[in-house]
Amino acid sequence: MRWEYKIIEIKRRFFTGGINPEAFEEQLNGLGREGWELVAVNQSQVQHAVAILKRSKDAK
Repeated sequence: MRWEYKIIEIKRRFFTGGINPEAFEEQLNGLGREGWELVAVNQSQVQHAVAILKRSKDAK
């Protein structure tokens, strides 16, 4: 099977360092409807994190 990948930036709240879970969930659900599956979340900096998603090339 062949995969394609997508990386999205998750902006964290400046003062608390947290994320808006409702907005993140909404974004992930939208991507899930397009065939994307969350593979990993990586905190790259203090105020930013990235989510890595994949989907089958045949899912388009």
